Amino acid sequence: MPVLQTPRLLLLPLSRAVITRRLESDAFTLPLPGPDGPLDVRFGPEWPGDPLPVFPGMLAALTGDESEVAGSFIAVRRDTGEAVGMLGTKGPPSPEGAQEIGNGFNPAVWGQGLATEGVGALVTHLHAQDVRVVTAETAVGNPASARVLSKLGFRQLGRGHSDVDGPLILWAHVAISAAPHDHRPA
Repeated sequence: MPVLQTPRLLLLPLSRAVITRRLESDAFTLPLPGPDGPLDVRFGPEWPGDPLPVFPGMLAALTGDESEVAGSFIAVRRDTGEAVGMLGTKGPPSPEGAQEIGNGFNPAVWGQGLATEGVGALVTHLHAQDVRVVTAETAVGNPASARVLSKLGFRQLGRGHSDVDGPLILWAHVAISAAPHDHRPA
């Protein structure tokens, strides 16, 4: 899996080593492959936030020699080497080319535009992989996440509900090349 880069972030693949270490310890430093060689990444106790309960299942799903969780990235600040969030896909694309994403960033970096940078890089990466439509959900009570998606060109599709987050807003970002064309004969 590639390393994605933004002006302030590196999006490093989520690996078996990181998941295992996080399940063993609240805070740690781990060398990870970066774009210019190994990078010592610091993980604080707030990382990864809400996804932590699914880490045992992610670890169990890695088979054989798989060392990375497909489509999942660690958001690392370039200036400090600190893991500040996690983002990625929620399963493979649908047969129609739609893929759902999710993200979460440490509260200490909220309001700094890092989520917008990270999610923007992920959406660009997915569209380059022939994902036609990137979808997401935000809790109605979380306007900051809705602003991130809106800034990136996502459009509201409708409403939904989750037992965990309650009422949801459903979003979609369509690849420019995936816009419908009129192919009727003249």
